[in-house]
Amino acid sequence: MSFDGVFTHLMVKELKNKLLSGRISKIHQPYENEIILVVRSQGKNQKLLLSANPSYARVQLTNIAYQNPDTAPNFAMMLRKHLEGAILEDIAQVENDRVIHFAFSKRDELGDLQNIILIVELMGRHSTIVLVNKETGKILDAIKHIGFSQNTYRTILPGGEYINPPVQEVKNPFTVSETTVFELLSTAEELTGKYLQSKFQGLGMDTANELAFRLQVSPNDKLNTWKKFWLEITSPTPTLTRGEKKEFFTPIAFDSINGSREVYPTLSELLDAFYGDKAERDRVKQQGGELLHKIENDLKKNRGKLEKLHQTLADTENAETYRRYGELLTTFLTQVPKGAKSVELSNYYDENGAMVTIPLKPALSPSQNAQKYFQKYQKLKIAVKIVKVQIQQTEDEIHYLESVLSQLELATPLDIPVIREELTAEGYLKKRTKGKQRNQKPSKPEKFIATDGTEILVGKNNLQNDQLTLKTAKKTDIWLHAKNIPGSHVIVKSDHPSDETITEAGILAAYYSKYRLSAQVPVDMIQVKHIRKPKGAKPGFVVYEGQRSITVTPDEKIVEKLRNNK
Repeated sequence: MSFDGVFTHLMVKELKNKLLSGRISKIHQPYENEIILVVRSQGKNQKLLLSANPSYARVQLTNIAYQNPDTAPNFAMMLRKHLEGAILEDIAQVENDRVIHFAFSKRDELGDLQNIILIVELMGRHSTIVLVNKETGKILDAIKHIGFSQNTYRTILPGGEYINPPVQEVKNPFTVSETTVFELLSTAEELTGKYLQSKFQGLGMDTANELAFRLQVSPNDKLNTWKKFWLEITSPTPTLTRGEKKEFFTPIAFDSINGSREVYPTLSELLDAFYGDKAERDRVKQQGGELLHKIENDLKKNRGKLEKLHQTLADTENAETYRRYGELLTTFLTQVPKGAKSVELSNYYDENGAMVTIPLKPALSPSQNAQKYFQKYQKLKIAVKIVKVQIQQTEDEIHYLESVLSQLELATPLDIPVIREELTAEGYLKKRTKGKQRNQKPSKPEKFIATDGTEILVGKNNLQNDQLTLKTAKKTDIWLHAKNIPGSHVIVKSDHPSDETITEAGILAAYYSKYRLSAQVPVDMIQVKHIRKPKGAKPGFVVYEGQRSITVTPDEKIVEKLRNNK
């Protein structure tokens, strides 16, 4: 389901119950299109997320952690100036549209009362957040500036007048009269989702299809069906429905959508469950785009280099041939004519004494041609050793870059600065010198609790992996890692874990690896005391012997269960 006018209506009701009369204590803009207002209300701090993300626009309370930038964006600074310490007086939806007005009051430096409205428009790629002075109707600032060249209907620029989005001439389903509803439902040629959307405001496609589905089930009792639907909607049972290929969030269970269902206590918790991972991936893509581009380019270069090195190694196989040519020329020097392009000599290296044709450079004497072949032989002989070392170094480099790429695919926004720090320390990125630098505390491995209560730790990047395996873990702890593929180090904090705990730790190792989508993943396990790190090895790289392996199937539900165990 999209965040339509119906869901907006219910979310406004939920936020009113939790936030009205609350005071704004902190304001953050952790991501380009998202604002976090920390509201002190009912004796505790609530994190109100206002998102103008083109794909995930929404308003909700959230429990998901976020990382603030080193320097606050201009819009965040403007919000702090006008809203820090302000009281949230009202939250109102414009009709049944996806537009919410947050009304605040605050006294300025002179003690005069200011009335400020923060407007959130949830319009897909046109979503925005606008700060408006209520008395003047002037825009103080907006999270996205829109000029006349981008929108001829209205501009959204500081100092300009705020103009409401265009309004459709349709009925609000929450306030429309029963007479009008009866007439519209009775005169419809066909009661479809599209028809309902054309007549009633704020119906997303999923909501409209569900309502049409229920009306078609009871064609002779349309008005009662309509009334029952909206009565059920006003007492929501937030539901996440998982179909074969798609997930849906709905305020109540929709009969028209098939799949397994999970009910949440609040609409906000439902949205955290639905958007959490999707939004995280999007944020990682935004914040880690530079890192991803750098790693992919370096991988491409190293793979090309490895291919050339293997070709060079293949060429060195001619070294022995060049030595024989040199010795044959030296032995039969008097039989080699000057200025010849080639010479045919008896090959005493061949058991049958067959003749061999040796290419010559006419400009060189027979002796010089022989010396030239000896020089080629010596050069290639030395090259064999160098090339083999370079091949090993390049393969190690590729393995490391693949591990970082895998970690970026699994990373949360909080992990990006640590991965960046690792790449900077390893020389892949230049150290940032501009701007004020904040000392970043390295993120910690994630903690999971097995079914029997055993603690399991999972490293999410190479720095964490090294710290976890080589410094944090006890020698008797059990170490697990997906076999021969990039992935996380997993530590079971026990010297004799149960088979169930080993299986659960194996599932974590498989899930946090390159093969998380595979059906069967082999996982190595061994005591930490048998793990060692070669001198000069890249972060996260270790070697071990004497391991045993188990095969598991990565399962996101089990991962979530282990994460939420207390």
